Amino acid sequence: MATTPGQGPLTGVRVVELAGIGPGPFAAMLLADLGADVVRVDRPGGVGLAIKQEYDVTNRNKRSVVVDLKSPDGPARVLDLAARADILIEGNRPGVAERLGVGPEDCHARNPALVYGRMTGWGQEGPLAQRAGHDIAYIAVTGALGLIGEPGHPPAVPANLLGDYAGGSLYLVVGVLAALHHARATGTGQVVDAAIVDGTSHLSAMLHGMSAAGGWQDRRGANLLDGGCPYYGTYETADGKYMAVGALEPQFYDLFLDLLGLPDFADARKDWTRWGDLREAVAARFRGRTRDEWTAVFEGTDACVAPVLSLREAPHHPHLAARGTFTDHGGITQPVPAPRFSATPTAVRTGPARAGAHTADVARDWDVPDLLKGPDEGPDRGMDECPVEGPE
Repeated sequence: MATTPGQGPLTGVRVVELAGIGPGPFAAMLLADLGADVVRVDRPGGVGLAIKQEYDVTNRNKRSVVVDLKSPDGPARVLDLAARADILIEGNRPGVAERLGVGPEDCHARNPALVYGRMTGWGQEGPLAQRAGHDIAYIAVTGALGLIGEPGHPPAVPANLLGDYAGGSLYLVVGVLAALHHARATGTGQVVDAAIVDGTSHLSAMLHGMSAAGGWQDRRGANLLDGGCPYYGTYETADGKYMAVGALEPQFYDLFLDLLGLPDFADARKDWTRWGDLREAVAARFRGRTRDEWTAVFEGTDACVAPVLSLREAPHHPHLAARGTFTDHGGITQPVPAPRFSATPTAVRTGPARAGAHTADVARDWDVPDLLKGPDEGPDRGMDECPVEGPE
């Protein structure tokens, strides 16, 4: 199928997203950024995310309909969408979609080739499968959280980037696209169980190998890549800001010392007994100038040193600005879709989808006229049907 310029390589792929919070919406946004027609099935009253709809960038490039899955005819409307979709994504606790009548068996009865993506923190089985959780708990038990921070201090919290989005959303997207390839080759769909604990653990594969080989100590701040090494870390500058240093290889390390003015430490790169003195010397140097002054010193060199910028500063960095890594759409500065494609470029096509704003268009385009009917009232089925990361 031909693609529309600016829409991306997944043009023609239809995705149903059952509304949730966190990694599910981000995964659906990524599919939408790549050109898929993502229809978000919102709930009456929303899902409780503390942000106005018009600012929820994870709902960009999507369309939205409102379906009350607790009403008598609600499940049938979702199944009508699933019958016409390639992929469905849901993020409820295990068993909730089945109780609502939109689980894998229900959907595959209507569409055997459907890829059914399940996004949870703990996975579909195991002792914790039915427990609530958030990013920080998932990455804690995988060992990933314990890697981050200074020794003798509590582990540092990496926002929700490591678990929700890296270990969760990205693995779900890889999984559903791989399953879609299989479905198109065989006509057979399947269930993709994307658990944040699995994905985050998988991200640490190299470190497990290094540990087995004796090249990684199982404690924080004692290794090459976790801040234990004085030439791979962050340093405060005179204005209370920071510089990031990653001068690992010999040639980068030598240039780093030269620009910093510390020639006496040329032989300290592999001599860990001198690392304490090296760290103190480097820290003292960085405290002598501002972040912008040090940025100018290292600009255009291979010393592998960069300023630590805030979210609001990042779009103005010369390199990111030159690449157009950020854009302003609807008054919101946001990252553009990634990665980039030579033949099927992507773009931010529409702003965040308002709940129910596209019901008529989806009913027409997907040939699901029942979406236009008003929802019937149904019984309240309880809080166990909120998203896996939803409020308790």
